[in-house]
Amino acid sequence: MLSFDHSVRAGRGLRATLLGASMLALAGPALAQPKQADVEEVVVTGSRLTEASVAIGTDEATATVSITRDALLSAPAGITGLKMLESLPGFNVQANDALGMYEFGNSVSVRAFNFQQIGFLLDDIPMGRSDQFGGSPIYRYVDNENLARVTASSGAGDVSLASYASLGPIVSYITRPPEEEAGGLFSATVGSDDLRRGFLRLDTGEHAGFSAFVSASGIRGDLWRGPGTIDRTHIEGKIRWRFELGELMFQTVHNDYFDFDSPSITKAQYAGTAGDLFSRSGRSFAYLGYVPTLPPLATAPNVPFSNAGYNQYYKFAVNARKDHLYGLTLRLAPTEAIDLMASAYYEDKGGYGVSPEAYATSLASHNAERLVVPGLTAPRGIQYGLSVPDGTRQGVNSRADWRIGINTVSAGLWVEKDDYHRTQARYNVENGHPDGAPLLDEPVHLQRDYVSVRDTVQVFLKDTIALFDDRLKLDVGFKALSIDYSIEGYRNPGDYIAQRRPKLSKSWEDGFLPQVAAVWSVTGRDQVFASYSENMALPRGADDIFSAASPAPPAPEPETAKNWEVGVRTNQPTFNASLVLYKTRFENRLQSFASPVPGSTTTETFFQNVGAVEAKGAEFSGQWKPELLGGKVYFNANLSYNLSEFKDNFAAFTIAGNRVPDFPEWLFQGGVTFEPVEGAIINVSARHISDRFTNFTNTERTDGYTVWNAYVDLGDGFGWGPLEEIKVRVNVDNLTDEDYLGTISTTTNTPASFRPGPPRTVQVSLTTAF
Repeated sequence: MLSFDHSVRAGRGLRATLLGASMLALAGPALAQPKQADVEEVVVTGSRLTEASVAIGTDEATATVSITRDALLSAPAGITGLKMLESLPGFNVQANDALGMYEFGNSVSVRAFNFQQIGFLLDDIPMGRSDQFGGSPIYRYVDNENLARVTASSGAGDVSLASYASLGPIVSYITRPPEEEAGGLFSATVGSDDLRRGFLRLDTGEHAGFSAFVSASGIRGDLWRGPGTIDRTHIEGKIRWRFELGELMFQTVHNDYFDFDSPSITKAQYAGTAGDLFSRSGRSFAYLGYVPTLPPLATAPNVPFSNAGYNQYYKFAVNARKDHLYGLTLRLAPTEAIDLMASAYYEDKGGYGVSPEAYATSLASHNAERLVVPGLTAPRGIQYGLSVPDGTRQGVNSRADWRIGINTVSAGLWVEKDDYHRTQARYNVENGHPDGAPLLDEPVHLQRDYVSVRDTVQVFLKDTIALFDDRLKLDVGFKALSIDYSIEGYRNPGDYIAQRRPKLSKSWEDGFLPQVAAVWSVTGRDQVFASYSENMALPRGADDIFSAASPAPPAPEPETAKNWEVGVRTNQPTFNASLVLYKTRFENRLQSFASPVPGSTTTETFFQNVGAVEAKGAEFSGQWKPELLGGKVYFNANLSYNLSEFKDNFAAFTIAGNRVPDFPEWLFQGGVTFEPVEGAIINVSARHISDRFTNFTNTERTDGYTVWNAYVDLGDGFGWGPLEEIKVRVNVDNLTDEDYLGTISTTTNTPASFRPGPPRTVQVSLTTAF
């Protein structure tokens, strides 16, 4: 049940009311002005520009920006849903490769938050947690060609959007519906590292209200760093029935993904000063594509492959996932004043991951378990570590909107159940040889076999009030969120040794999470907006938290956040721009650290709440098409300043006032597009990220970098026979071949590890509609 603390609710309600009153007071002197005359349509247009009003979030009461289809089509074919965000203000996106395909190489930060604290939705379906193991990260569920737009709120997502992960930021991926006319789209791509990709979409057209499409894409390429490949097969489809009162839509996504891993490396390994056994260094530092010849351990002279160096062989670093998503959405408009929506969804996921374990480690774990766990076999050499996640996620997301006078009242309910099962064990391989076949009938020791369940309920109520001839719009609302969590089974080797299968549970809830926002149209082209919101999120990595060695580790409190922002936007004939100032504070930050087990001097590592983080800064976004260049050249730019700091110390570390690692102070992305003649587009862009600290104690940092990209698009608008829009596009990422360290695996007080950024990458795509 949702818990409503009336005293807390009253206090928060008072703060929300005062904020709304302050907005009205600030706007008062101008509200008496007569309504502005209708303004002619703006002319900031271009083949690869997002529509002006959408790009800067016109009429949105929060800092909300979008990328529309035209802009998305300039990206390299096969780019993932997460890497698309790097063109939005404030989003620090790091990826292991030019397309963002390698799942464990991605990272995102925005304002005070990271990837796991951002909410994601696909159409009306919440995506749940973003964990690679057992989660639903957005990059598995979209193909770029099927997107209509990507809309992001970097600090105060609409209270009506469903998510238990968001502490403020929300990103919605809106896919294209079936086309009204029969036809299709085909694209073929070749590129660096033997990249091959094909995409095909077929639309039936609309007949008696029914229409449908199905699309399929396949991508395969070599790792740019080391041996191995990345493979992905992706299928999407929709069936739509439109009738007098609304529409019914069925959609489905199927994703089959496989890759070999590449390692994170320290600065010493990157510089070649770490004394690497195989003399590796630089950004090409990778796993080995061959089985080396190494001496056995002195403690195990009769075990030929007991040397720990064999764990650098690439076939012991693999990830594979299969994800299936089904959604059924009903939209009704029973009257002109009422809109109803309900979306039911079901997700089925599975896969496996492989990692190596050295002989000495396996032997110690085997000896600890062999007398209490039946069926174990002594290690033969290097170990095949197999992790298998699977599970289902199902839910219903619904809302109703009622327009009555100057009010639009919205209410909604979201209910979800997420069942997740994970096993992990170490197995022998044939003859203990790194290239030997895995012997899954010879387990050496067991690690995990548990089920975790998340039951979520969210309700919201919001009133949008239009005042002064629609020049002032107020959003006043709240949501209530309840999450019940449980985990049962063997969470770690200690459970196997103690012969226990504990069941642990915890509930997190908040009955009043308010949001107050306003947007005021000063003129027909200029707006001022401001918002305040509160959010709560499921503790990140809940399974890891509750998998600590103790039967009942301390349960953390949920992370909570308060977000303030105020901004202006303008939409002029030759330019549009948005500027927002923000302050964000989130409490109960989770961090792992060692603490004594009650009744002993032994320490165990737990994730615990350790304090607060505060971020403040500014985000600018704009597009400009100067008249003096004859309309053939236009510019776009995003510039963000962010100061994100720890506010408290924890354990033995003094970090209050330190910068949060992996949060750059400055982010810039800008580009110039030239359309010399009809059907030709040339673009050059740059993305700069300033230096970043890599650990909590701020004793290490990595340099900033600038990456230049370019593309040439030829044939825009050209057709031949039944083929339409025949285009050839050449994309070049990292034009100057910048050598830099990108994704950071942050640490508390030790040197971090990194994933080097990819080198220059070239891709050529041929696309046609029919």
